[in-house]
Amino acid sequence: MRIVVSILLFWCWGSVLLVWAEPEEIGKKGCRECHRFSSEEKESNKGPDLFYAGDKFYNNWLNKFLQSPMVIREMNFLSGSYFLSEKANASEPHVALTKEGAKRVANFLMTLRLPNLEAGKVNDEPLSKAESVRAKMLFERSFGCISCHRALNLVGKVRGGVSGPSLVNSGLRLKPDWIFHWLKTPQKFMYKGRMPVFNLNEETATRLTKYILSIRTNL
Repeated sequence: MRIVVSILLFWCWGSVLLVWAEPEEIGKKGCRECHRFSSEEKESNKGPDLFYAGDKFYNNWLNKFLQSPMVIREMNFLSGSYFLSEKANASEPHVALTKEGAKRVANFLMTLRLPNLEAGKVNDEPLSKAESVRAKMLFERSFGCISCHRALNLVGKVRGGVSGPSLVNSGLRLKPDWIFHWLKTPQKFMYKGRMPVFNLNEETATRLTKYILSIRTNL
């Protein structure tokens, strides 16, 4: 009986290690040259931070992206001390991983989260037509989000700026609660950057979050 229990404990502990251990792909592919996996690491001006990837991304989307990367931000990423000192250029292609490698990296990234990031801020109830119109006005005119981010016009054509990541179909990759917190307190995720701090109240942040989630093409 003791032998069986010991084997089970060893197997369970081994499974935990497999999930939590950093995959070798991160080192071999030079991921740290572009991304930070901890807030204690040196700033990068090439790619977004990933130390809160588990709060931000859906695992399924990450898996697909890592195998077949697509352009999300047409201009390169600038933040922190690089924000005012460098000029944005076209983004470089993202490295692709094998199916198994992508799965390992995506599972690892899901374990990277910020402490005390409140969940459940955005419910599943969609905006009404009237609310959606008001949210679109906030997005495009009041806060000028369209000047930096790709979105859709009334007939479904892609339009908008390229200095920020595209928000078309962003609901497939970004979690609602992360969008909410990013809109309210972007400084929680980056010290400096292109994202303005609007000091939104919760109602406005929720409305904008739901609008962003609704920016979808016919997939």
